[in-house]
Amino acid sequence: MALRPYALLPRHYDHRKVLATTVDAWGRTLWLICPEAELHPMPVGRPLPHPRTCPYDALLVIDEGGTIREQVLRGLDLRATRLDALPNGRFIVQGYGGPGDRNALIFGRDGRRRGGFALGRAVEFLMTDRQHHVWSAYFDEGVYADPVSAPGLVRWDSGGNRLWGYKPAPGVEYIDTVYALNVADGVAWADYYPTFPLLEVRTGGRVRLRSSPVAAPSGMAVHGEHLTMLGGGRQADRLHLCRLTDSEVLPVEEACLTLPNGAPLKRYAHPVGRGPHLYLRGSSPRQWYVMRVQEAVMSRGRGGP
Repeated sequence: MALRPYALLPRHYDHRKVLATTVDAWGRTLWLICPEAELHPMPVGRPLPHPRTCPYDALLVIDEGGTIREQVLRGLDLRATRLDALPNGRFIVQGYGGPGDRNALIFGRDGRRRGGFALGRAVEFLMTDRQHHVWSAYFDEGVYADPVSAPGLVRWDSGGNRLWGYKPAPGVEYIDTVYALNVADGVAWADYYPTFPLLEVRTGGRVRLRSSPVAAPSGMAVHGEHLTMLGGGRQADRLHLCRLTDSEVLPVEEACLTLPNGAPLKRYAHPVGRGPHLYLRGSSPRQWYVMRVQEAVMSRGRGGP
């Protein structure tokens, strides 16, 4: 099964200075760019952009169905690594290096900072929905060291007030690291180490845990009773097409996910799961691709990937 191109950062923006990028709950692609940034070498992987001064202004490039617009976010005083959109034209930016333990900033529709709060250490995912919910998921370095991160999965309101944190039922493994996260309006699905169950959390209060045979998936798309997981084990390009019951994730078929031209999908950044959509990008922040869980189901119905 092949990915489809979704969004491309225009060439006149310097992609080497992209601090963070995502696809938001409205399907818009966001790139946060610091024009006054320089590349710093890293012990592992590619050099990363670092603002030359702090605080700094960042340029937010928004692609909405091929229409590009810009917005300036003013007065960032942390090294931004993740961002997402909030209702009413607001944005949230998470990073490190800010004063104290405050590592999340909220910006108004005018691009000016409206507040900040402590989101916790070792953030693996930061995602929002269209109903004023912010979800943060963590990996082990935060879970074992920071009381904010300790639940592994936390829900906030769009003002930065903590509303909920995961507490496993007796006999259920706690979250060590969240490997995959999918967020839709009013619901989040998470798959976590060490036992990799599928956790479904509704904002109305319902929490459901399903056993799953897929270990260490990197992303997932959910639509009704259909679930498609990407990765698992050492097979980064493997799609696991599954069906959900009340208590289990049941594998139905496997397929291989490729780039649009049929080339192997070797490396990719953290996928962004938004209900039935799974968005992916490679090592470059410029290009985003998409897969829909319905497409995987239809492909299976035609008898092949």
